[in-house]
This record gives sequence, structure tokens and C-alpha cells, in this order.
Amino acid sequence: MKQVAFPRLQRGISIFGVFLLGVVVVTLVVTGAKLIPAITEYLAIDRVVQKVKYEGNTVGDIRQAFDRHAAIDNIRSISSKDLEITKDGDRIVISYSYPYQIKLFDNVRVVIDFAGSTGDRPGTQGR
Repeated sequence: MKQVAFPRLQRGISIFGVFLLGVVVVTLVVTGAKLIPAITEYLAIDRVVQKVKYEGNTVGDIRQAFDRHAAIDNIRSISSKDLEITKDGDRIVISYSYPYQIKLFDNVRVVIDFAGSTGDRPGTQGR
């Protein structure tokens, strides 16, 4: 004979649990979607800084090269004035840092502090 499971022994998720899980998943997806432009812009800034390091010998040349590339790549969070350009031995080191604010809801914001430098890259000493 087949045994019948009693309702008190059955396990699962209730409709309230499904709703709560859905709210959490939607919140995470929306937050992730709003983070994509910030990460994309950071990667573009890092790529441009790596390029302009070799495009000039003076601070002015490097800043002008950064402004040209920033206009092409639509970089708005940082300008050439925000770059810290120094010399370490015979190589040029360009550092930058900036905050990026993302509005999630009415008065809820996420702030990400991005920073980078050409001096902290392993394997780039000989360039």
C-alpha cells in the first residue's frame, strides 16, 4: 500500500516566501544593473591612463592626451586635472582616485571609491 504524506510533514516555500525571495532578487538585479556603468567607466579610465603614459614626456602632454582620449571614450567622472603625475626613476607614474555615486532609491545612494595607478602594475617596468 502507498502511504499518504500528512500536510504537517510536507515542506516547501510559502507564497509569502516566494514574494520575499522575488523582492530580494529584483533588488539585487537592479543594483547590479546600476553598477555596470560605473565599472565600465572605471575600466575605460584605467585603459586610457595606461595609453597616455607613453604619449608624452611632460605633464602637459600627458594631460592633453588624457583629455583627448576622455572625450572619445565619454569619461565624465574624472578629468586630466584629477591625475597625479609623478616620476619614479625613469618611468612616469600616473595615479587617480575618485568617488562614484549611484542613486538606488529616493534617498539611498551607493558610493564607490575608485583608485588606480600605473605604478602598481607588475610587468610594466621595462616600457
